[in-house]
Amino acid sequence: MNILDKIIVDKKREVILKKLIIPVTQLESSVFFEKKTISLSSNLRNSNSGIIAEHKRRSPSKAEINYSFTVEEVTKGYENAGACGISVLTDGKYFGGSLDDLLLARATVNIPLLRKEFIVDEYQILEAKAHGADLILLIAAVLTRDEIKSLSEFAKSLGLEVLLEVHNQEELEKSIMPTLDMIGVNNRNLKTFEVSLDFSKQLAAQIPDDFVKISESGISSIEAINELKPFGYKGFLIGENFMKTDNAGKAAAEFISKLKN
Repeated sequence: MNILDKIIVDKKREVILKKLIIPVTQLESSVFFEKKTISLSSNLRNSNSGIIAEHKRRSPSKAEINYSFTVEEVTKGYENAGACGISVLTDGKYFGGSLDDLLLARATVNIPLLRKEFIVDEYQILEAKAHGADLILLIAAVLTRDEIKSLSEFAKSLGLEVLLEVHNQEELEKSIMPTLDMIGVNNRNLKTFEVSLDFSKQLAAQIPDDFVKISESGISSIEAINELKPFGYKGFLIGENFMKTDNAGKAAAEFISKLKN
């Protein structure tokens, strides 16, 4: 069983337990259910940097990245730096995140927030909406086509945008449907953790132009982004590169400023 399989087994158990404690009606009574979401896809189409900055304390591949910042410091820093949106990890066991991180981010910034999570159930999409997210992530590697369809339709019914993550041609082909807004290519193989920008380059031509193309993971330089832009990528998700510094917001600001020059 690889790490991704383990995460999904744990996640399904976690959702069952949460459903026993917090009813759907409680999530639906959140103030955010009435709030209009902010569009990341629109921000990316109109940006000349396309940076989606990530709040991530740790990961299975890097035991600890950074525990010294508050969510407010990181997210405010990202917003001030000119990020198009912010990705907030909400998985606890493997990434050290929580839904509280999403809530605190929402209280701090006014740019699009992605709930970065291993979504396997509509309940998690309700949680995302109830905690202030503007969009959700669906990972093609762990979902069937029917699941992607039903989960993306449910997200759209709540006014949330959908970013679908793929890693290879097979995942892309099974997933393309009108209820997606953005398609992200993960340059990290979630089964082996090997990273290569070639994954983004190889899949670019297969992604229809109706979707905003995003490249995720392993992007640590301006050169990498300039290499990917000719392939039609509009968004670039960067987490560890900023979080491993002693000031994530400042690192993002310097990176974005160089990118715009």
